[in-house]
Amino acid sequence: MTNQTLLLDIQNVHAEYVNPHNQNEKIQILNGINLKLYKGKTHAIMGPNGSGKSTLSSVVMGHPHYRITQGDIRYLNPETSQMESIIGLQPHERAKKGIFMSFQNPVSVPGLPVTQFLRASLQNIRGKDITVKDFRKELKTSMESLQMNPDLMKRYLNEGFSGGEKKRMEILQLALLQPRLAILDEIDSGLDIDALRQVSEGINRLVDQERAFVLITHYKRLLDYIAPDNVHIIAEGRIIKEGGPELVDILETTGYEEIVKAAKVNG
Repeated sequence: MTNQTLLLDIQNVHAEYVNPHNQNEKIQILNGINLKLYKGKTHAIMGPNGSGKSTLSSVVMGHPHYRITQGDIRYLNPETSQMESIIGLQPHERAKKGIFMSFQNPVSVPGLPVTQFLRASLQNIRGKDITVKDFRKELKTSMESLQMNPDLMKRYLNEGFSGGEKKRMEILQLALLQPRLAILDEIDSGLDIDALRQVSEGINRLVDQERAFVLITHYKRLLDYIAPDNVHIIAEGRIIKEGGPELVDILETTGYEEIVKAAKVNG
């Protein structure tokens, strides 16, 4: 990997969940995650329920309910081209540096027009005003590339949206914001075959050599549509096995249990 550009370096990260209603109630979830993400690569993170996959994505994004107790997360600063720690940054500061995370269950916001939300998001990321004319032009281009129904823009954010429409809205945000690192947390959750194909096609159109994708998923079916370059299996808060796309087929045959057992035997 000497010819690849390191974008994010997760170094021995331990993290805990802190109950927002009781700061003394803490649950240790990540137990020494080491993971390197490279520009131009699609990384799949797989693992059984409760293994720490979603916690990892929340920790990278700076979710306030999770606290890093050990380790560091270093990110390639787009301005200096140097790796710098981001653990002291707020989520919106990380977003401005080009880190994006989609949600498993996007929330509905009654009364907030989709177009208003998207334009405000784009302006916040770019740090400048965008005229309505320019925004509409960019929005139209992105929606056409994703084959989205223009009628969705006449509605409130995710209100009454189907599961597939909510996930396509996440991909539309991705297309507009053009992040350098996109973390997609179970983007395949709740999608039927047609919606999964449409969402996957939208993601594939955005893959290029300047950004990295992280696909967090339980199942192989998403990876039938989006081919990962690297596969990382997480269990009990640690990366226990890594490999190429062939690892997905091994998982399909053995399941997680055998790989977890082997990892414990090998220390």
